[in-house]
Amino acid sequence: MTIFRHRLFWPAAALVTLIIVNTIANPNFIRMRFQDGQLYGNPINILRESAPLMLVALGMTLVIATRGIDLSVGAIMAVSGAVALTILDRSGNPGDLGTVIVAVLVAVLVGLVLGVWNGFLVSVLGIQPIIATLVLMLAGRGVALLITGGFITTVNSAPYKFISNGYLVILPVAFFIWVAAVIIVSVLERRTALGMLTESVGINPEASRLAGVRSRGIIWSAYIASGVLAGIAGVIYASNTMAADANSAGYLIELYAILAVVLGGTSLMGGKFSIAGTVIGVLTVEALDSAILFLGVPPAQSPVFFAVVVIIVVLLQAPRVHKFGRSIGQRFGRGQKQDSDDRKEVAA
Repeated sequence: MTIFRHRLFWPAAALVTLIIVNTIANPNFIRMRFQDGQLYGNPINILRESAPLMLVALGMTLVIATRGIDLSVGAIMAVSGAVALTILDRSGNPGDLGTVIVAVLVAVLVGLVLGVWNGFLVSVLGIQPIIATLVLMLAGRGVALLITGGFITTVNSAPYKFISNGYLVILPVAFFIWVAAVIIVSVLERRTALGMLTESVGINPEASRLAGVRSRGIIWSAYIASGVLAGIAGVIYASNTMAADANSAGYLIELYAILAVVLGGTSLMGGKFSIAGTVIGVLTVEALDSAILFLGVPPAQSPVFFAVVVIIVVLLQAPRVHKFGRSIGQRFGRGQKQDSDDRKEVAA
């Protein structure tokens, strides 16, 4: 069937299967309630808490599509969060809406600058992406510590906290932020020639250059987008905790982002990428993380549980497994047809 060959079928099937299994194990997993004009429940928590990872994974998708990798997104989150909270802490009036807007804009601008730096190292100097971004990954948290003076900066600001914990209509503001980011990236990549150029650069950068494609600019823009999205993610994360912790902000999020991108069907070899697949991959990772809590898996065992489930999901999406499954189905179908023909001959 055509539906089984669609690139989003298996990622979506893995997410639906995970939700069904969790619901059978604990019906509260999908239970929601309407209170004071707002929706609450585990599905809503997943939509809200997935915002930082969703934004980082979107940027990672673009970078991987150019045959690159960005290991610095967690450090960029730490730096941008530290910048935002430090501005609020030193303003004297952290609850002022204008001050919050300035803090957010400066934090995102810092993410943009760091993205420009990564893109410069990769596209202009020709440094391998894993090495170029590893530099900022190691140094970024040190920069965040310098910004906060080596302490965990905490701030009490209602407008800033609204970014991650506030509601718009009946759903969290953080949910609308990542949905807006997904729409913007999708429009730019799929409704313009940018997506095709990005894929061509990822498939063969040299051939793209010879064909007249400015591969350097495409690669550079991917790292800039990754930096900006990581900066926004850092703002949301800091808003959720209301604390600038350089050591824990965005810790290992680059690995989870890569996992989500791969689960969504994007190849690490570059070229073809799927933004919708990345969204499904992030929701799968967040649903799995939430399931671990709901099932009461001990903290010491949760990484093993997470790894086992991820391995199963990845295997189910492997092309060779699909081919093997189709071959078994075809043999089973031929066997049934042969048995039917034999019965018809006997009856005749």
